[in-house]
This record gives sequence, C-alpha cells and structure tokens, in this order.
Amino acid sequence: MAEAERRLVLLRHGQTEWNAVKRIQGHLDPALDDLGHAQAQAVAPAIAALAPTLLVSSDLQRARQTTEYVAQATGLGASYDDRLRECYLGERQGLTHDEYAALDPDEYARFRAGDWDDIPGAETLAQVADRFTAVLKETAGVLEPGETAVVVAHGAAIRTAMVHWLAWPLEMVRDFRALANCGWVEIVERPSGRWALAAYNRTA
Repeated sequence: MAEAERRLVLLRHGQTEWNAVKRIQGHLDPALDDLGHAQAQAVAPAIAALAPTLLVSSDLQRARQTTEYVAQATGLGASYDDRLRECYLGERQGLTHDEYAALDPDEYARFRAGDWDDIPGAETLAQVADRFTAVLKETAGVLEPGETAVVVAHGAAIRTAMVHWLAWPLEMVRDFRALANCGWVEIVERPSGRWALAAYNRTA
C-alpha cells in the first residue's frame, strides 16, 4: 500500500490598498484593506478543510494578517520567516504601474513580461527561488506522510518558488498567470519522492 502523500499549500495574502491601485509592494509593508480581510476570512475555512498540521508565513503585515484568520480556523500557531517575503524590487518599490511605465517604458515592459533581473537594486528570480525553497525544504522535512503544511506568502514569490521546487526551468514562472488574492497552490509528493503540482490558483 502506497504511503499517504505529503502536501504543501502555498497561499497568497488578501488584497491590500496597494494591490487595488497597482502599486508595487515588494518588501514594503501595507496592510490588508477591507476586501483583503474579507478574502482572508472567507479562505480560512477552506484551508482548514485541508486539515493542515503546520502553518508558516511571511513576516510582512499583509501575510501575517491573512495568517491570523487561517490560524483561528485551524487552531494552529504560526511561525514567521522573512525568507518568504515577496520579491524585492529595489528602486521600483512604491511606484504605481503607471508611474513605472512613465519612468522607463522598456524596463516596465520587461517587468510586465516577468523579466525582473535588471530592475535596479532588485533581487533576481534565482535569489528569490533559493531563499523561499529553503523554507519549503525545512517545512516538508518535518511533515509526516499524509500531513499538510500551509505557507502564507506573496504571489510572485510563490510562483517563483513553485517552479524551482518542481525542478522546472525558472523561465516557466512567466507561463503562470498571477495568483488571485487568497488564491492557493497545492503541491504533493509522489511515491517516487518527486513533487507534483496538484492545484493552481484555487480560491474559496
């Protein structure tokens, strides 16, 4: 009989006011807006239904606030890790998309296409993938067969880490549409020990 599979659930935070006006957040720390709180409250029972045994979150406020709803619904205590933060976007953090497009149209076009490696002062996607998947490795390492961990984080960082965790070429990040606020990804371990994508952008 095959062992029950371990599962990682990667949940994006709820909406912030900056999301609503398309202002680049990165490591900056806006809070959830009213809709974001409603999204987090709505998704929490759906996440609880997955019967997680472990809850880990980015330390940024928008992720922490989302995690509070999940913790309440699951009865789990959360731990917080700055390696789960969104991609650091250097000098472009705090700009709206319109401001970014006016500042440097060519760079903005590359940003929109998912090519972020030449943004002044920003992390590369490889750096984001390495730090985030280090947490996934530690988290998966303490799961027993059949157990589920929930990781609350940020859309671009989740996509980047997911692709890296599955040992796909990092360029494939661009082939996935942005996660919805409080959308989640499910990754499961196969009997071979390899991990597989089981769900993408699932919402409550």
